[in-house]
Amino acid sequence: MGEEEHNKNTPLLQSSLTPQKRTGTLWSAVAHIITGVIGSGVLSLAWSLSQLGWIGGPIAMLVFAFITLLSAFLLSNSYKSPDPEYGPLRNPSYLEAVRFNLGETRAWLCGFCVHINLFGIGIAYTITSAISIRAIQESNCYHNQGHQADCSFGDTHYILIFGFVQILMSQIPNMHDIKWVSLIAAIMSFTYSFIVLGLGTIHVIENGMIKGSIKGTPTKTVMEKVWLVAQGLGDIAFAYPYSLILIEIQDTLKSPPSENETMKKASTISVAVTTLFYLLCGGFGYAAFGDDTPGNLMTGFYEPYWLIGLANVCIVLHLVGGYQVFSQPLFAAVDRWFAQKFPENEFIHHSHTLKLPLLPYLRVNFYRLCIRTVYVASTTILAIVFPYFNQVLGILGALIFWPLSIYFPVEMYLNQRNIQAWTGWWISLRTFSYVCLVVTLFALSGSIGGLVNAKLS
Repeated sequence: MGEEEHNKNTPLLQSSLTPQKRTGTLWSAVAHIITGVIGSGVLSLAWSLSQLGWIGGPIAMLVFAFITLLSAFLLSNSYKSPDPEYGPLRNPSYLEAVRFNLGETRAWLCGFCVHINLFGIGIAYTITSAISIRAIQESNCYHNQGHQADCSFGDTHYILIFGFVQILMSQIPNMHDIKWVSLIAAIMSFTYSFIVLGLGTIHVIENGMIKGSIKGTPTKTVMEKVWLVAQGLGDIAFAYPYSLILIEIQDTLKSPPSENETMKKASTISVAVTTLFYLLCGGFGYAAFGDDTPGNLMTGFYEPYWLIGLANVCIVLHLVGGYQVFSQPLFAAVDRWFAQKFPENEFIHHSHTLKLPLLPYLRVNFYRLCIRTVYVASTTILAIVFPYFNQVLGILGALIFWPLSIYFPVEMYLNQRNIQAWTGWWISLRTFSYVCLVVTLFALSGSIGGLVNAKLS
C-alpha cells in the first residue's frame, strides 16, 4: 500500500471529509500566507511603534520576522513524518503533526491552543471589519459636515453585517476551495497597504517634520509605560505568525518539488514582503502622528475621503478572506471529529442540490450549514461584547506566539531529528524557546491589563 492509498484509508490523515487533489503552487502558498499574515495586525503597528519608539519598534519587528521565519522552517519539516511500514506520511494539519511527533497528551494541549486562537482570530477580524466600515461612514460625515461635526457611530450593526457575510462564506467546503478567496484577499492586502503608506507619506510631507521619538509616547508613570510596551509587543506578535495555518497551506501543495522546499521558499518571500510593508506602513504612520498615533491607523485619516473609503473597503474584503483562511482549519478539525464519531450519519455526509434562479446548481450540506453558522454567530457575539481592537490583538498575539510558533515547532524538530540533550543545537533551541516564553508572558500581562482597563473605563 502506497502513501496516497494509506492517507485515503486513514480518517485521521484526511484534510477534509473527502480526499482532495493537491494543486497548490509556490504562488498560491504565498497568497495564502499573505492573506493570513497581512490582516488587521498591520493597522496596529504604527501604534506599537509609538509605544516602543524609533529604535525599539523597528528592532522588535525585525526580531519577530526572524523568529517567524525560523518557526516556519522548523514547522514545514513536520509536514511529513517517517513511518517504517508506509514510508513518509503526510500530516494534513498542525494538530496531526504534533500528535504524530509528540504524542496524544501534547496533541490535546496543542489542539486546545490552536482552536482557541483560531476562534480568537475570528473575533479580532470581526472587530476590525466593523471599525473599517465605521471609518468609511465617519470619513464621509467629516467630509460633508466638517471636522468639527459629531461623527461618532456604533459598531454593532457593522459586526452583524460581517457575521452574516461569513455565514455564507463559511459554506465553502475546505481550504482547497478558497484559493480564489486568498488571491483576492492578498490583492486587497497590497492595495490598502500601499494606500496607508501613501497617506502616511503625504501626512509627513504636509507636517514638514517626522514626529515621534526614540523613547516613544511619554506616560505619567513608569508602570504605565511598561504595560503599553508589553501591549505593543503583543500587537507585533499578532501581526506576524501564521503557524496556525502553515501545515494546512502546505497540504494544498503539489509535488514535485517537495512540499517542504516549496513552503520554505513561500515563507521566505512572504515574510520578506510582509516585513517591508510593516516597516513602511508602521514607520510612516508613526512619523505622521507621533504621540497621537491611533490604535487603528486608518481611523486617523479623513481626507481624501474617497481614498479612505477605498482603503477601508479593501481592508473589509481582505478580512472576509482572512477570516476564512483561519477558520477553515478549525472547520476541518470539527468535520474530521464528526466523521469519525458518526461514519454512517446521512445528515453529516449527505449534500443536497439546490437550484436558485439565475444561479448554477449549489450543493448544500445541512450539517455544515448548522455547525458553521453557530461558530460564526459565537465570534460575532463576542466581538460585540469585547470591541477593543489593540487589547484583543495583543492578547491573541501573546497567546499564539510562544506555544504555537515556538514551543511545538522546536519540540517536533528536536524529536524528528533525534537531537540529543545538552548538545549545542539542543541548548540553542531550548534557550531560544525560553527567551521567547519570557517575552510572551510580558506581552500577555500588558495586553490583559489593557483589556481590563478598557472594559472598566
